[in-house]
Amino acid sequence: MHTKSKIVCAGTFYLFALIRVVAAAPPPDRCEYPPGLHDEISKKYPGTHLVGLADLEEYDRKLYRKDHGTRCPGLVRVNFYGDGKPTYALVLIAGENPKRRAQLVVAHQVGNDREIRSLETTDGTPVVWRQGPGKYDGMYEEEQQILARNPVIVFCGYGSWAILYAWTGAEVKKIWLSD
Repeated sequence: MHTKSKIVCAGTFYLFALIRVVAAAPPPDRCEYPPGLHDEISKKYPGTHLVGLADLEEYDRKLYRKDHGTRCPGLVRVNFYGDGKPTYALVLIAGENPKRRAQLVVAHQVGNDREIRSLETTDGTPVVWRQGPGKYDGMYEEEQQILARNPVIVFCGYGSWAILYAWTGAEVKKIWLSD
């Protein structure tokens, strides 16, 4: 009976230690490319990588987490073209701050291939997310209002600017949400 108590005690201790190790482990990396996309991106944009939470300054990371949780700040799946085919908006960065360059890229599955296009290039470490269809007003008078029938892409440099991109059925339109 005494041996059985020791085994139960040791097992409980082991289980408690295992739970603490699992609980202390960092969350899984949410910035993983969909299958096959990494190879295409690395060929077309060598020396770049997806923006991850670790790439953001502490304040920007807090802002992003507040609104988007632990999602990847450099990758979002979005039905941008309204055809239901796999489409991803990616923020690719190269270099180190303060000379870091970032690109907003859209990868759209067309048949067996992907159409990959750059929508914007800027300095710093911006993030990307999607928003639903709807009416969006630009902040400048010369900009037209966008009535998006499909989900839109928001490209944001925290504390500085935010640009919205929408597919009109014929072209990509953009408006500044903040500057």
